[in-house]
Amino acid sequence: MKAEWMASWYVTLLGPTSERTFVVCRRGVAVRRIGPLACAALLAAAASLVATGSGAAAAAQAEELLLRGATVVDGTGAPAYAADVLVRGQRIVAVAAPGTLEAAAGTDVQELSGLVLAPGFIDIHNHSTGRFARDPLATTQIAQGVTTVMVGADGSSPWPIDEFLHGIEQLRPAVNVGVFVGHGTVRSRVLGEDFRRAATAGEIEAMASLVEQGMRAGAFGLSSGLEYDPGFYSTTEELIALARVAGRHGGIYMSHIRDEEEGVLDAIAEAIRIGERAHLPVQISHIKMGNASVWGRARDALALIDAARARGLDVTADQYPYTAWESGLGIIVRSRRFTDPEEVAAGLADAGGGERLQIIDYEADPSVNGMRLSEIAARAGKSEVDMYIEIMRNGGSGVIGHTMSDEDVDAFMRHPAVMTASDGGIGSAHPRGAGAFARVLATYVRERELLSLERAVQRGTFMPAAKLRLRDRGVIRPGAIADLVAFDPATVTDRSTFSDPFVPAAGVARTWVAGQLVWRDGAATGARPGRALRRADAR
Repeated sequence: MKAEWMASWYVTLLGPTSERTFVVCRRGVAVRRIGPLACAALLAAAASLVATGSGAAAAAQAEELLLRGATVVDGTGAPAYAADVLVRGQRIVAVAAPGTLEAAAGTDVQELSGLVLAPGFIDIHNHSTGRFARDPLATTQIAQGVTTVMVGADGSSPWPIDEFLHGIEQLRPAVNVGVFVGHGTVRSRVLGEDFRRAATAGEIEAMASLVEQGMRAGAFGLSSGLEYDPGFYSTTEELIALARVAGRHGGIYMSHIRDEEEGVLDAIAEAIRIGERAHLPVQISHIKMGNASVWGRARDALALIDAARARGLDVTADQYPYTAWESGLGIIVRSRRFTDPEEVAAGLADAGGGERLQIIDYEADPSVNGMRLSEIAARAGKSEVDMYIEIMRNGGSGVIGHTMSDEDVDAFMRHPAVMTASDGGIGSAHPRGAGAFARVLATYVRERELLSLERAVQRGTFMPAAKLRLRDRGVIRPGAIADLVAFDPATVTDRSTFSDPFVPAAGVARTWVAGQLVWRDGAATGARPGRALRRADAR
């Protein structure tokens, strides 16, 4: 079958039937309905066939790859050492002293003198879900050495899970992609618009059935976003019941906890209680002291985690290396009374004032995007309270809250149970999407010496791999998948900023996914060897 004919078949006979559904046709007869990600995958495959005539990868892969002269940081936290690494196909087959590995004829030999070779970073909390079709090369991710991303965080996941993973398989982005079942997603499907209440026993049973479906499709666990609708209204008992389903399949419970400000300690305790009663590991998402009212309480939060771990519970957390978060502006007023001046004033005070709140994604007046709420109010001749109320009445906006303290970020950074995650991804309006992993290496290792290089790498590789039970990733050793990154420890750095968040990191010389080079010297190679990851025991 000619490539041109196949491409024409896909492109001319694939047509939208609604905003979210497409129909694949063969000779004018509808064959199956697919979602937009799968649709994009088919179009991308067709384009590739036309361009290459065969659908082969953009970058050819030698049978063997020999990486010579690097300083290996293997991900386990062990001291760095000089070694050569031999890759055959998708896997590492040997790690040996420099100069001791023989290169067979046809081996691609790459000299990495002066570079650190580490496992590719695994971002356990990533929001690229709907963006792979737009950027399948995942440029801002591979530029900082990220080779695997987990989506479906904060209670919001694609649905159905199996269709999403099938779409990833067809699209084949540059990075590997796994997914969580979103608590908010299944809650919305069962309760619809009537979500501002506790669920009934029957509704919890229906949600549990959906979690079961997602876990059988290969999800890595259940995620929740309890500061957001519809999860905000759920009870602890509801979450225990659903987490128990994920636990039976070997999954974890990953939570954007109920409160990251005044109620943060109670919220962490709730997440631990859910894991303990549902019998599964717990991951506290983007752990933080979210505003000025709780600065200095990081040690209290970590004490709760330490106590849980001391009694045998698997409780860990992740963080991004910034003192600012991103969310919806409505999160400032926890009562949801967005037009009540007293409630708004209290929320702004807890955040440290309007000068700490940077407005983004305000569709009613895009000219103010990037400005602080205090600036916008002054320009309009209004109080911060009145300006907040006006924005919310006009549909709301996004917000970057510059409300965290360096001291708390440092305390979480030092703790052995905390790993690195971006809480961003492709197209993130926060610089963490393009810079989180590089920033840890630049700021917290090289500049501030808060972490050793080995510990910084471990936080983004071996730790998330162990939490997700990805036994053949996150480490450099024979038998492991060759997801690798080579970077210059003297120059690696984040370049994304709050005013220009999309600039890729610098200093990463090469990134490999499954042994294929996807990033080299400041540019994507065009190779797309990523795959959909499913939990190892999915059935």
